[in-house]
Amino acid sequence: MANSYKLCAWAIGMAVALGAGAAGAQEMREGGKLLLTDGVTNIEGAAGGGLATWAVIGGDETKNGIGAKLAATYVSLPDYNLKVYSAAVGFYDRFELSYAHQEFDTGSTGGKLGLGDGFTFDQDVYGAKVRLLGDAVYDQDSWMPQVSAGLQYKVNDKSAIIHAVGGKEAQGVDYYIAATKLFLNESLVVDATFRYTKANQTGLLGFGGDRQADYSPEFEGSIGYLLTRHFVVGAEYRTKPDNLGFAKEDDWADLFAAYAFNSHLSLTAAYVDAGSIATFENQRGLYLSLQAGF
Repeated sequence: MANSYKLCAWAIGMAVALGAGAAGAQEMREGGKLLLTDGVTNIEGAAGGGLATWAVIGGDETKNGIGAKLAATYVSLPDYNLKVYSAAVGFYDRFELSYAHQEFDTGSTGGKLGLGDGFTFDQDVYGAKVRLLGDAVYDQDSWMPQVSAGLQYKVNDKSAIIHAVGGKEAQGVDYYIAATKLFLNESLVVDATFRYTKANQTGLLGFGGDRQADYSPEFEGSIGYLLTRHFVVGAEYRTKPDNLGFAKEDDWADLFAAYAFNSHLSLTAAYVDAGSIATFENQRGLYLSLQAGF
């Protein structure tokens, strides 16, 4: 199983590219999306930004083919770090199946929390997404975004610790609907995603808690500006539940820059603000990503 986690190096960001017209229409028929119009890979393995899940379908395939991508992600915070290894397969630019393995390392902070130095929470995330309507790139003659719906089934391996800190369950399902629109003339990509979840720190600290056990609606927003076909900068914001009594949970945000070397390889760097995590405040740091695909 461990070998399946060694998929590639890191993923965030948001990147989508310019160039529709006749050439774009030919690409759509014959295969090969416009550069990075499948976004990158978020921390839960789905196509989108680094923190947010988008409506786009992962992989370079169009309606006539199958595509895939591998990503590896590293987030370095003052008191914790997160590694994510993920893979996603897109079918006919309509369906996406994804998998992510997350390793949340508490480092020396684990000792301060009574868990032991280097204590790690591991979580597997299995995702599925379907495009319902619209096309983020090719519907340039209308305001209609691409709209997709999906779910993510998450399984955490530390059920005893989760229950000890007030979490209700060590596994859970997130449901979401996302709308993504690329404005080619303005070199702008925008996404809004509504997630129905009870995950604590995206599930790394379990699901539901002593303060709130039920599902709550949360928002994920992304905006990116394309400086060139290969380079995009932007920001994301993701609201979070606050279910656990022992520690508040803050919303997440990032500022990112993503560079696409070609249609198969991209690199992203970001400054991420995760707020308070398990009583440790000001968790701000570096988010790096390498993604490969076809």
